[in-house]
Amino acid sequence: MTKKKKKGGKKLTAKNLQIELLKYLLTQPKKQYAPMQLAGILQIENNRDSVEHALYQLTLAGSVMEYKDGKFGIALERLTMPEPEPKKTLAPQSEKKNAPLRRSAVTQQKVIEGRVDMTRTGAAYVISDTLDTDVYIAPKYVNGALNGDTVSVLLFPPQPRRRDRPERKPEGEVLRVLKRANEFFIGTLRKSRKYALVLPDNPNMPVDIYVPLEACTDARDGEKVVVRITDWQEGKGRVPIGKVTQTLGEAGGNDFEMKKILINAGFELVHSEEAMAEAEAIPDTISPQEIERRRDFRDVLTFTIDPEDARDFDDALSIQQLENGNLEIGVHIADVTHYLKPGTPLDQEALRRSTSVYLVDRVNPMLPEKLSNNLCSLVPFADRLTFSAVFVFDSKNKIVSRWFGKTVIHSAKRFAYEEAQTILDGQPAEGLRQLTIYPQLEWAVETLDRLAKAMRKERERNGAIGFDTEEVRFRLDEDGSPIEAYVKERKDAHLLIEDFMLLANKEVALYMDKKGEAQREFPFIYRVHDLPNMEKVVEFARFAYEMGHPMKVATPKQIAESYNALMRAAQKDDRLKVLEPLAIRTMAKAVYSANNIGHYGLGYSHYTHFTSPIRRYADVLAHRLLERNLDGRNFRMDKSKLEEQCKHISTQEKKAADAERESIKYKQAELLRRHLGEVFEGYVSGMIDRGFFVELPGSLAEGLVEFRNLSDTYFIEEGNLRARSRRSGHVIKMGDKVQVRVTSVDLSRRQIEMELV
Repeated sequence: MTKKKKKGGKKLTAKNLQIELLKYLLTQPKKQYAPMQLAGILQIENNRDSVEHALYQLTLAGSVMEYKDGKFGIALERLTMPEPEPKKTLAPQSEKKNAPLRRSAVTQQKVIEGRVDMTRTGAAYVISDTLDTDVYIAPKYVNGALNGDTVSVLLFPPQPRRRDRPERKPEGEVLRVLKRANEFFIGTLRKSRKYALVLPDNPNMPVDIYVPLEACTDARDGEKVVVRITDWQEGKGRVPIGKVTQTLGEAGGNDFEMKKILINAGFELVHSEEAMAEAEAIPDTISPQEIERRRDFRDVLTFTIDPEDARDFDDALSIQQLENGNLEIGVHIADVTHYLKPGTPLDQEALRRSTSVYLVDRVNPMLPEKLSNNLCSLVPFADRLTFSAVFVFDSKNKIVSRWFGKTVIHSAKRFAYEEAQTILDGQPAEGLRQLTIYPQLEWAVETLDRLAKAMRKERERNGAIGFDTEEVRFRLDEDGSPIEAYVKERKDAHLLIEDFMLLANKEVALYMDKKGEAQREFPFIYRVHDLPNMEKVVEFARFAYEMGHPMKVATPKQIAESYNALMRAAQKDDRLKVLEPLAIRTMAKAVYSANNIGHYGLGYSHYTHFTSPIRRYADVLAHRLLERNLDGRNFRMDKSKLEEQCKHISTQEKKAADAERESIKYKQAELLRRHLGEVFEGYVSGMIDRGFFVELPGSLAEGLVEFRNLSDTYFIEEGNLRARSRRSGHVIKMGDKVQVRVTSVDLSRRQIEMELV
C-alpha cells in the first residue's frame, strides 16, 4: 500500500509570500532558483504567477535580482552599501556632522520604497510591500515627504530590544520623494507687495507655498484658494512654488467643505483645458458605418434600472425569448473606449483620476460631462454604443452560451429602483401600467428577478459572503444642509441589477483566463480579494460567542457560512448588527491586480470590473484588453506595466472611498449639531483608549463617550471589543444598548461628543 503524497502547505497572502521568499533567499546568498522551485522548497500552494509576481516586486524593491535563465537570487550588492567616505557621504543633506555614532558606523544599510502615512505630530510611517511592518520616521527625518507620497527610505540599524518593552518598529529616514501623491492644496492666500504665500489648510502639508503675484489670477488677500504645485523645490529650508487655479472665496459653508474634502484627497475639481477640448471635439452623432460594424440590439426590449438621482447610466439589460424557448439576456455596458483613445490627454487624465468620487451632494466625475452624462450615458429613447456580454439561459436557469462584443442599443425605459420594485411587489403605479409596453416590461423584470435569485443562491452555495452593510443617505435643503438621515434600503430590484453585473464581470474574467490556458498567459486586470486575517477572525468569533452567536471558523468555507448566518441573524436581532462592521474588518481589502488569486468574498475563482467604465478606469482597461482578444485576435499587454496601473487605480479607489466617508461624517456632524442636548438610544460601536463610540440608528452617526466623564476608571481589554472598570468590574462591550446625550459637535474635525444618560 502506497502512502498518499502529503499535500503542500498553506497558500500565503501576497505580502507574506514576499517575506518568506526573501527570508529563504537570504539563507542561500550564492544560489538562484526558478519560481516553482521556491514554491516547492517553501511547501506553499501559491501558483506560479503569484510566486513570480512576488519575486518581481522584490526585484523592484532592490532586494532580489532576476537572472537571464528566469531564475532569482538575493541581490547582495544592492542590499549592502559600503561605509561612505567622509567627504562623499551617502547620507541625505539633512544629516548633521555630529550625527550619532549609530548612523556613521553602519557598514550595512538597506534602502526600501514605500508609501507615507503621516501623523498629526509631523512624524510618519512608511508602508512597504517588502516588510511585514511599517517603518517609523521621526519628524526631523521626513525631509519634505507628505501623506501618500512614494518615497525611498534608508533603514537605521535595529536597536537592541529591552526585556521590559515590546519590540520596536524599524526606523529610518526619507532619502528621496519618488512620486508625489497630491499636487493640489487648499489654503489661505496672503499677499505682499512682491509675492504671495498660500498657507495650506491640510495639516499634513507642513510648509507654505510660494506664489508669484502673476500666478495669483484674480484672487484677493485672505481668500481661500486652490493652488497647484509647479516646482517642489526639493531641499532643506526651501519652499515649493505654485500657482492659483481656483478661487473659493470665504471659508466655511457646505460647498467649500465638500471642495476641501476633494482637494485634500488628491482629486482635481475641474478637468484640464486639454481634456475638455478633446471631449468637446467628439461628434455628437453615431455614423451609419459604426452601427454597421456592431451587433444590433435596437429592436430587442432594453431598459436601465438606476438610483432616482442618477445622471450617468453605465449599464442596461435586454431580454428576449428565443424560438427554442431559451432566454437571451444582454448585459450592455457603455462603450467608453470608443470615445476614449489610449494615450490622449483625456485618457491620461482619466487614468490619473481613475475613479469618479461620490460625495453626499455631488459627483466629481472621472470623465467630462459630455461623455459621462451624454454620449456614454445609456439614456432612454436614444441609440447608444455599448460593449455587451450576452448570455443564453435554458429552462433550468443554466447558461448554455456566451458572447462578448461591440453592440448598439436603444433603451425603451429608464427605471428608478423604486419604480422597478413596484412591479416585483405587484403594485405598479397607474402611469406605469398605462405604457404600451408595460406587459413586456412586467414579464422582463419578473423573469430577470427569477434568474437573479437563482444565481444568488448558487453563489452562496459556492461560498460567497452576502455582506449587506447599512448605507446612510441624506435629505438636503437648497443650500446642502442635512434635514434628515436614513438608511438606504436594498430590495430585489437593487439585487437584480447587482447579480447580472456580477455575472458579466465573472464571465469576462473567465474568458480571458481560459484564452491563456492553451498557450502563454494573456495579462488582464482582475479584481482580487484575499483570505481573511485568521487572528482577527478567531478574536471576532470569540466575541460573537459572548454575544450569544456561536460561529465555526476553522476553514475559509466555514467562515463564509458563519458570516452569512450572522447576516441573517442580524436581520432579526438588532443587537447583532454591530457585529457586521466588525466582521468586515476581519476581511482583506479587494484590490486590482494583474495576478489572479480569486475573489474570496464572492466565492469566485475569477472576477474583474467590466460594468462601470464611465466611473472606473479599471473597467476601461478591461474593455480594451477584452476587445483586442476577441474574434481570434491575440494581444498581450506588458504585465508589469499593467500591474503598475492596477496599483495606481487601487490607491485612487481608496482615496475616493476615504473622501466619500469624510463627506458623510461632515453631514452627520452637521445634522447632530441641530440636536445638541437631546437624548438618543444607540449601540456601542467601537473602543479606543480614551473612551467608546456610540452609533445612532437612522443617521449611523458615531459619537465618543470619554471614560474620564464616567464615575469609574475603565481600561480596554485585549482585542478592543470591551472595557472593564477597575473598581466594580462593570463591563461595557460592543453592541451594548445605551442612552446618550449629544454634548458637542466639532464640524471642522467631524467629531461628535456624547455623555451617558
